[in-house]
Amino acid sequence: MTVVCRESYSSQSVPLSYRRNQDGTIEVFKEGSNHAFSSLAQTFRTVFLPQGYPESVSEDYLAYQIWDTIQAFCSSITGTLATQAMLKGVGVGDVTATAAAATITWLLKDGTGMCGRIVFAWYQGSSLDCDAKRWRLFADILNDAAICIELISPLFPYYFTAIACVSGVLKSIVGVAGGATRAALTLHQARRNNMADVSAKDGSQETLVNLAALVVGLLITPMVSGNPLLTWFLFFLFTFFHLYANYRAVTCVVMNTLNQARLHIIMKEYLTTRFLHILSPAEANAREPVLRRVPRPLEVNLGAQFGQLCKRWSDMERWASSSSNEKYWLGLDRRTGFINILLHRDCTSQDIIEACFQAEIIVINTENEDVISQYFDSRGDDPDKYTKGDQLPADASWKVVRLSGLMAESLYPNFALELRNTGWVIGHTLLGTNEWRAEWSMTGIPEGKSFKSL
Repeated sequence: MTVVCRESYSSQSVPLSYRRNQDGTIEVFKEGSNHAFSSLAQTFRTVFLPQGYPESVSEDYLAYQIWDTIQAFCSSITGTLATQAMLKGVGVGDVTATAAAATITWLLKDGTGMCGRIVFAWYQGSSLDCDAKRWRLFADILNDAAICIELISPLFPYYFTAIACVSGVLKSIVGVAGGATRAALTLHQARRNNMADVSAKDGSQETLVNLAALVVGLLITPMVSGNPLLTWFLFFLFTFFHLYANYRAVTCVVMNTLNQARLHIIMKEYLTTRFLHILSPAEANAREPVLRRVPRPLEVNLGAQFGQLCKRWSDMERWASSSSNEKYWLGLDRRTGFINILLHRDCTSQDIIEACFQAEIIVINTENEDVISQYFDSRGDDPDKYTKGDQLPADASWKVVRLSGLMAESLYPNFALELRNTGWVIGHTLLGTNEWRAEWSMTGIPEGKSFKSL
């Protein structure tokens, strides 16, 4: 018999071989000795892992899912404890409680939660994509806080409705932040345009974990009923593991797209090593904080309005002369602590990254005032010649913007090339760009022209 074909569903599936028999028929058989175990493992992978795993997902998928499974189990257990406390708070087991009062309390709790969901999505919705890891961890910390509030609610029966409403608001924020960041992480993990499959299998994994937690909850509920000491012990125990697993989950994620934090970390390394080293996605993600924002002396307002840069005609002259890229203007406002970047309506992701590249030069120069001067010294150049003899006022903010623009013009092409070679995706970014876009002209825009017709 001769093997005429060998195939596999993925690199970790059981290979199939096709043999040609002497009578001319083709027979299929599975390689490996333990076919029963292999079939069971293959069935598990098919049901709970994305099609084509592991090639169809990111390299950090398995590590993230393991820690995410642990945190989901712990959260389900603490949620069971909180549900018992809430049912006791609304009057379950109390002969004096009425169904109408419990219903009103629950409706108020749900209503305030809905309002909180709307407000939070309006206030922070646009930043959830940009800092998915930090908001993911924030959502789980807030979830544990809400569960803690629910556990203490029976101790304050006169304020139970208010406490329940506070818990409802917190859990609504958890729902928005957790759901949005889960979508962002799923998009990162899906490598074959299979976001729906990755999301569906993630839901299957979570359902399996919740079923296991349900069984454990059925066992521990009679034990903790009427035993507050054991209740709080289990709460703190599972909360600790919940937070630890969440921290490990988000820190093992390696995002290969740029956000403000990762770009700042990359730029700091790039400038301090004299333009010799660009951090890889794994290195930059390892340095990215997930409990707090990256501390910076100046904030970058990407996609600013025209009025935030230009109050007078001299402002237009100043910022126009400071940038060689015609698709953005960059202005520094030391009074407010913002670097405002005005974007042209035709700007591309490359222009946006270049604008942020220049902004980070200013930010890092504010932390270390030698960065710009060291660059010009290394070229044997005098930076003053680019700002002297100008008709514009000698303003310190304008000078640093002007010099940083010259640095960006010289360094960015090679920086962008090295980013690609190091494994970064720069076709799209997560830099938190506002949607304001503009068109400008130093000679004036004819009246009656619509925005789209310019």
